[in-house]
Amino acid sequence: MTLRLVLAVSLDGRLAPPAGGAAQLGGAGDRLVLEEALAWADVAVVGAGTVRAHGCSCLIHRPELLQQRESRGQSPQPPLLIASRQATPVDFDHSWRLWSQPMQLWWLSSAPLLPAPPAGFARQFALDSWQGLLDQLNSEGIQRVLLLGGAQLAGALLDEDLVDELQLTLCPLLLGGEHSWLPAAARPQADRWLLQEQRPLGDGELLLRYQRTGNS
Repeated sequence: MTLRLVLAVSLDGRLAPPAGGAAQLGGAGDRLVLEEALAWADVAVVGAGTVRAHGCSCLIHRPELLQQRESRGQSPQPPLLIASRQATPVDFDHSWRLWSQPMQLWWLSSAPLLPAPPAGFARQFALDSWQGLLDQLNSEGIQRVLLLGGAQLAGALLDEDLVDELQLTLCPLLLGGEHSWLPAAARPQADRWLLQEQRPLGDGELLLRYQRTGNS
């Protein structure tokens, strides 16, 4: 199994400006490589806070990427697994575009689960441990997991040394503030990463893809 963290970050490592909110740092080049990562994935994982900030998720639009997934017998969009401390998405607004987007929604909660998935969700998972969740997904044949953020989720998985790849789009911005892509309290186990790819994306953006040291 491979778990890849995908983020667009500023030159000073921020996910959002000091005021916070739903920052859209990346441009067309970042969108292209994000869609490539989604096409690669068996499932995409995102924190509930990120969903609240945007009210929707990213989708694959490029026909050749949709064709790739069809040729592999996959759904057009990977399922979106939303991680939360709550048992249900009680504070998710029913007007969000999320509900009309063409993908399966899965719910992941560290709270005790209800007998059935929340309305609008096809499945639910209990988060007892991240390793346990990955083992369960692996047992179902899910091999490629895409982590879309946010920072707390990224920090938790890096702390447990479960992230195999980093895909960062470096955007030509200096934002300042506290919204770093890695929380100050994070203590990642892997401190060195091997550069696998660097690709200019246009408009000053640069793709950097790293692999955890020791992975093949």
